[in-house]
Amino acid sequence: MRSVADQSVAELGGRLSVLARQKGDHVELDGLLQRLRASSHEEQLPVLLDLYRLVFPHAFAEETVLWPVMRRVLPDGEELTLQVEQEHQEVNELVTRLERLELGSPEREAALQRLDEVLREDVRDEEDELFPRLQERVPVSQLRLLGIAWEVVSRVAPTRAHPIVARRPPGNVIAALPLTILDRSRDRLDAIRLRGAGPAGGALHAVSAGLTRAAHAVEHLPAMRRGEDPSTRVDPKPGTPWGLLAAGALVAVAAPVVLARRRRS
Repeated sequence: MRSVADQSVAELGGRLSVLARQKGDHVELDGLLQRLRASSHEEQLPVLLDLYRLVFPHAFAEETVLWPVMRRVLPDGEELTLQVEQEHQEVNELVTRLERLELGSPEREAALQRLDEVLREDVRDEEDELFPRLQERVPVSQLRLLGIAWEVVSRVAPTRAHPIVARRPPGNVIAALPLTILDRSRDRLDAIRLRGAGPAGGALHAVSAGLTRAAHAVEHLPAMRRGEDPSTRVDPKPGTPWGLLAAGALVAVAAPVVLARRRRS
């Protein structure tokens, strides 16, 4: 089997093929990881934001669209996809840790180094083993249909780390809508703040933090964990934080107002 990395777009089934789309994202990921390595502590933040907006929708689309197909068509598909799901889970846990670590601290630098390692391991596992196996079993026409489905899902997927949410349907599918709204609202606020928001920076940060808390609260809803494999399961704190969910809903409503005021200023 030839690695996807060594094949042309035509060999992968054309630009619509899910394999060509995956390879394109992997090339972009490599560039972002190189930028991250070369960045100072403060410069890391916008690079990480770009990284998250690539990595998490990419992984979500894989887990929703691709891995169920691989489990059907490959005799060892369960084992192969589970290994990648475990890598995705570690990425989610590392990024959640990064959100709490101080810039420049040894713990943060170690977490960033491990994030780089896991993401590169994930790419190699997919390009060298999983995708060539899928290529052997699935016709080009189906690879193109999968590519279209993968693209659609990735465009409406969550963009932040959610380690408690299931890595498999139906839990991840149920979680998609509320988490996508919260994550992408947070992305817009953080992008404005990192470009320099002046006096509004504090308000933007407060709203973004509220969206973060709301998203993490959504993860605790039992339905979001359905279908999870025990090896990627994270046990949340007991009880559903309904108060935090209500506060998060208010923050989500307030986010567009803050953005509108920012555009007028």
